[in-house]
Amino acid sequence: MPAAQTNQENCVSHLPSLVPVPGRDIITQAWYQAGVSVIDFTDSANPKEIGYYDRGPISSTGLVLGGLWSSYYYNGRIFGSEIARGFDVWNLTPTAELSENEIAAAAEVQFDRLTPQHQTQFVNRPSFAVVRSYRDQLERAGDVDAKTLAQIDKFVDRAEEFAAAGQHDAASAQLHALASQLREPEFASLRAALEALANT
Repeated sequence: MPAAQTNQENCVSHLPSLVPVPGRDIITQAWYQAGVSVIDFTDSANPKEIGYYDRGPISSTGLVLGGLWSSYYYNGRIFGSEIARGFDVWNLTPTAELSENEIAAAAEVQFDRLTPQHQTQFVNRPSFAVVRSYRDQLERAGDVDAKTLAQIDKFVDRAEEFAAAGQHDAASAQLHALASQLREPEFASLRAALEALANT
């Protein structure tokens, strides 16, 4: 992990949990007194920490058993059970590595209950947040030019306005029209998300 730890902290990875961002493989990982990491392992050969929380050691003079036994993502938040200091709850914050749309799309995945050790299968249902997640991923990767990005935003914003007004056929037409323009391979995930939303 990137952060240095003192000799007064037990630091061991324990009980990760999936964060349901569409199109990406992300976990939250507890590290006992080293805190919590949010790790993107979409490129499994190059995992990357994209978020963290570190409360620091329990004692500044000696090693005391404690820290986060687990952290798990559940219905839009990350929860952490801390052995010595109680229970923590975090919201994800948008950064250059994780957009507001990706956070919103993940939060749309709702469970009645969760056992983190089972890694419950999740499905991102079609939504404007899911579509915009794929749009953000294209922008982050540098796989879309400014003109195309503006066109995507224009069509998706207009479709959402139609949907909010109850004009579902017009919204669907906008989404299908945009999908038909995005034929290059790098747009495959976005195109599929547009078509799925158009067909709901």
